[in-house]
Amino acid sequence: MRAITLDKPGGPENLQFSEVETPSAGPGEILLKVRAAGVNRADLMQREGNYPPPPGASPILGMEASGEVAEIGEGVTGWELGDLAVALLAGGGYSEYVNVPAGQVIPPPDDIDIVTAAGLVEVAATVSSNLRIAGLAEEEVVLVHGGSGGIGSFAIQYAKALGATVIATAGSQEKLDYIRSIGADLAVSYREDWVGAIKDFTDGRGVDIILDNMGAKYLQAHVDLLASDGRLIVIGLQGGRKGTLDLGTLLTKRGRVIATSLRSRSVAEKADILRTVRRSVWPLVSSGDILPAPQTEFALEQAAEAHRRLESGDNLGKIVLTV
Repeated sequence: MRAITLDKPGGPENLQFSEVETPSAGPGEILLKVRAAGVNRADLMQREGNYPPPPGASPILGMEASGEVAEIGEGVTGWELGDLAVALLAGGGYSEYVNVPAGQVIPPPDDIDIVTAAGLVEVAATVSSNLRIAGLAEEEVVLVHGGSGGIGSFAIQYAKALGATVIATAGSQEKLDYIRSIGADLAVSYREDWVGAIKDFTDGRGVDIILDNMGAKYLQAHVDLLASDGRLIVIGLQGGRKGTLDLGTLLTKRGRVIATSLRSRSVAEKADILRTVRRSVWPLVSSGDILPAPQTEFALEQAAEAHRRLESGDNLGKIVLTV
């Protein structure tokens, strides 16, 4: 089969379109014939050598894919050859075929085409699992950074569907207009005084939950913005790995800082998350309460171009590779 391989860590130019051995479905696995694969910031980090795959995972990039069931492993039930499916992966999505533990494969949402579905499964799993960890309650205030991206746009709509007030950041007028159109109660540019704008919007109370993809760069600002009993959920490190914070402020607010990673969870944990996605999240997508983000499509062999596009910061919505 053909796949995108990485000869050495580095820039997008190190991604190669290569012939590799086609995998097969082992016991408890499904072999998926890939129709499309989502491109995520974690893929950029892996390409740069900063986010290695978990032990035993495919070294091929790609943490979500959609396609058709091509082979069913021993012990797997509930699937037929040719069924449409989406998969949450530890790796291997940038390829024509990928083998996946059956618990990490679910049908796509009703009435969503299979290419669009490729860009939904990872964001749905990330957002729903982390807001569950945060214990989001109705009428709480949630801050989402990068509101115009895949994670951000899904988080805005999912939190709104659960009854939250949502504040989101973005970097251009086009993106601010977009996040308002999908439900953000406050859309604020991160190029301006976003901390002050949020304090004004909340009358100085702060926010209950921050879905933080920035890490170190915003750490102290985020702790300052937490309301009493607030929760800072760190899901990304775009702003660096190491920061300092005033523990006294965190103590006074009874605040919590929680760091999570979806990729490193066990197969059983991922299967549980996907059962929740299928049961509780997909109906919101099928009903139109959550709209898929705009998608920019590249052919599989254009993976390097796709990475450059994501790195540029210019893309609105999600990027997918089509096979």
